[in-house]
Amino acid sequence: MKERFQLLLSLKVIEYEINELSEFAKECDECFDLLKTKLDSLHHFMTDTNNITLWQEWGEDQDILSFSEKVREASVRALCQMEKYQSMRSCNHQLNASEYISELSRSVKQELEDLKINSDSKVLFIGSGAFPVSALTIASEKSAEVYCVDIDQEAVVMGERVAEITGLKSLVNFSGKELKNLAFAKKATHVVIASLVKNKPDVLRELKDLLPSRTQVIIRYGNGLKSIFNYPLETDLSRDWELRKVNRIDGIYDTMILQKQRVNT
Repeated sequence: MKERFQLLLSLKVIEYEINELSEFAKECDECFDLLKTKLDSLHHFMTDTNNITLWQEWGEDQDILSFSEKVREASVRALCQMEKYQSMRSCNHQLNASEYISELSRSVKQELEDLKINSDSKVLFIGSGAFPVSALTIASEKSAEVYCVDIDQEAVVMGERVAEITGLKSLVNFSGKELKNLAFAKKATHVVIASLVKNKPDVLRELKDLLPSRTQVIIRYGNGLKSIFNYPLETDLSRDWELRKVNRIDGIYDTMILQKQRVNT
C-alpha cells in the first residue's frame, strides 16, 4: 500500500510543479528554461523501471488514474506554451531554429525509416503545433511535401513563420481546416497523428473515408505510464486497419503504423 501513495505523491508533485512553472513563465521568460527542464524530466520518470513497476501494480487505481490525467493535461498545456515561446524566439532570431530542429530530429528519423518516406511522399501531419519540429524534419531530411493541420489557429500562423525562417516554406504548408475539407488528404501517401491529438479514434474514422487505400498512417500515443505526457490509444482498430506496433521502450511515446484493411473481392 505504501507504494500506492508513493506513486500518487509523485504525480501530485509533478502536476503542481508544471502548473506553477507554467504560471511563472508567463511573468518571466527565463522560467521557460525551468519549465523545459521539468518537462524533459518526464521522459526519465515514464521510462524508469521502478515507476513502471509501480504503475503495473497501481495503474488502475481511480486516484492514480485521476491524477495521471491531471498531469497529462498540465503537461500538454505547458508543452503548447513552450512551443509557442520557442516559435516566437526563432521568429525574433533569438533561437537558431534550424540548429534546434537538427538536434531534436534524431528521434524522428527512425520513424522516417519505418514509413519509408522519400522525396515523392506527400505527408499529412495532424497536430503539428506552433514549433513543428517533426514536420520540418520530414521535409528537411527527405525533401517530402508536408501538409500540417492544427486546430489552434495561432499555432498554424507560428508554424508558417518557422517554416519560412528555416527555408522550408516551399515544402511545408499549414492549415486550420477540418480534415474533410482538405483536398491534400485524398492524395496523401503518409499521415502522422501527433501524440497530443486527443480524439485519435475520431480522426481515424474521418481519415478512413478520405485516404487512398495504400496510405500509411503512423499514430503516436502513450498508454500506461506514458499517458501522463501523451493521449492514449486504447481502442481496438483491427476491424478497419492493418496494424503494426513499433515498440520503443525508452521512447517518450509509442507508435503504431496503420493501413486500411484490404477488401477481399
